[in-house]
Amino acid sequence: MPMRTTLTLADDVAALLRRAQKRLGGTLRSVVNEALRRGLADMLDSRPAEKAFRTHAVSLRPAVPDVDDVAETLALAEGEAFR
Repeated sequence: MPMRTTLTLADDVAALLRRAQKRLGGTLRSVVNEALRRGLADMLDSRPAEKAFRTHAVSLRPAVPDVDDVAETLALAEGEAFR
C-alpha cells in the first residue's frame, strides 16, 4: 500500500527533480520514486567503496644523473644490451 507523506526538499533537489521530470516526461511522483529507489539501492549497496589508486614517486638519483639522454637512461636501467 502506498505511503502518503510530506517532504520538504532543498532548493537544489527540487530543481533537479523538475529537470528530471521534464527530461523523462513522468509525473513528479514517478520521478521521486525512481530517484529514491536508485539512490537508496546505491546507499545500501554492501560492496565496499573502491579505493583510489595511488603511485609513489621514486628518486632516480644518483643512479640516473641525466634523463635528457633517453638512450643513456635506458642503458642504465636495462643494461648495455639495450643499445
